[in-house]
Amino acid sequence: MRVAIVGAGPAGIYTADILTRAVPTATVDIFDRLPTPYGLIRYGVAPDHPRIKEIITALHHVLDDPRIRFIGNVDYGVDVKPEELDQFYDATVIATGADKDRELAIPGIDLPGSFGAADFVSWYDGHPDVPRDWPLTATRVAVIGAGNVAVDVARVLAKTADELLETEIPDNVHQRLMTSPVTDVHLFSRRGPGQVKFTPQELRELDESPNVEVIVHPEGMEFDEGSLARIRAKRSVKMCVDILQNWAARTPTARTRNLHLHFLEAPVEILGQGRVTGLRTETQELTGDGSVRGTGVYTDWDVQAVYRAIGYLSRPIADLPFDAATGTVPHDAGRVLGLDGDRIPGRYVSGWIKRGPVGLIGHTKKDASETVASLLADLPGKQTASTHPADMLAHLARRGITHTTWAGWQQLDRHEIELGRPHGRTRVKVVPRQDMIDISSVR
Repeated sequence: MRVAIVGAGPAGIYTADILTRAVPTATVDIFDRLPTPYGLIRYGVAPDHPRIKEIITALHHVLDDPRIRFIGNVDYGVDVKPEELDQFYDATVIATGADKDRELAIPGIDLPGSFGAADFVSWYDGHPDVPRDWPLTATRVAVIGAGNVAVDVARVLAKTADELLETEIPDNVHQRLMTSPVTDVHLFSRRGPGQVKFTPQELRELDESPNVEVIVHPEGMEFDEGSLARIRAKRSVKMCVDILQNWAARTPTARTRNLHLHFLEAPVEILGQGRVTGLRTETQELTGDGSVRGTGVYTDWDVQAVYRAIGYLSRPIADLPFDAATGTVPHDAGRVLGLDGDRIPGRYVSGWIKRGPVGLIGHTKKDASETVASLLADLPGKQTASTHPADMLAHLARRGITHTTWAGWQQLDRHEIELGRPHGRTRVKVVPRQDMIDISSVR
């Protein structure tokens, strides 16, 4: 059995691992449009999160398996067509994840100074396909959202550049952050503290900077029966609420930067003519079941930039149906469904493109297991692909497509670590795509 997986993030790598464990004779090729593996673990996790990045160790172990081959710098639907993969593989699993920002439909959202969090994260993580400069000119900034990405963005904006220097932050990002004049970052959550989506670890990290004062505004620290029920049901929510209540009760100290947390404030308009000059929010009230409704009380906040971090969204996939509202491919237990509701033979999905951008790594593993079970139920346990593994690489060569490999990534990995070593840093990321390809190709 030979299977192609599109997407070398956790969803794709876990799918390959589960499949090869279930069928020891199976071989898997994992394609990615980037020259490097790991997806959002490399390009979506804040650089000051070394503990979260430890998951790379587990993913590295999977990709070391000789039955699993990484083929990077190959864009599915552009460099290789779906029907071409059908010539070389018994099945294709799409695990492309989600890297776009979910839209926020309020007036002023398109003003200069209004940004999507995903774009900002791609910039500070050194994604090769985004511009290498960022307009950090605001002294007061608003971040909209109550999840881990919102917390990451707020923390990176609030910290001083030198605090991030010990991480793998790219040099150009460090230099740009050094010029940031920010003094206040305001994080707004539409719901109350009992409905937060971030983890206790992410929350605690907000308060670890010696230069940033975290201020919880007490006006939104309210709870209804629905909130209390969620606190009782989820230990992580209770831990977050305990942290927030402690912060709300303390006396602020004088620091160079402030990070404000506001609950029960919903954004309704970004203000400005020609550029962002403010954010208007409507105070919310809890309805008893944890939901909220507007009170008709509005506040205008003096900010010069707004970052929306209200969720990721997947991109449409070549030649597959796509639900734009949910950002997912329609499926039945991982089997892709056509517009008529019938299964499309040989096509499967796993990860966020399958279930939406929710859940943690544990959910990703469970999700991959379901998809692999469906694939194995559909296909016999014997090899049916009629081509040799080398044929795919020969096909790419005939098309003039330069691909990267697992051995090439290991060379680039060592190179980045060596770049950081003289400066006491974990690594210095290589950002330009061609530089990554060239370093990966050195023998």
